[in-house]
Amino acid sequence: MNEISFRKDNSQTEQHSPKMYSPTLQPLLQSLLSTLADIDFEYEQAKDKVSKNSPDTNLKIKVLEKLRAQHHERRMPYIQQLAVLQERMIPHR
Repeated sequence: MNEISFRKDNSQTEQHSPKMYSPTLQPLLQSLLSTLADIDFEYEQAKDKVSKNSPDTNLKIKVLEKLRAQHHERRMPYIQQLAVLQERMIPHR
């Protein structure tokens, strides 16, 4: 008869454990992520509106390109702040 091992594999458990952030950094992180979600939501709404309401394909393409550029520009400062926070949260090895 084969014996079955019920040993716990800690390496897999450690990979899936939630990360805990500094109490001072977590509110800022949540605020940045919330702001990015709002920006993305507004962008998606604007894209849908242009796509549904613009009969001229060439004009639609130009407006969508401009919206994409504005979206990128609005997001960039928040992305940069997230990168700075990430550097502060990750212990240097």
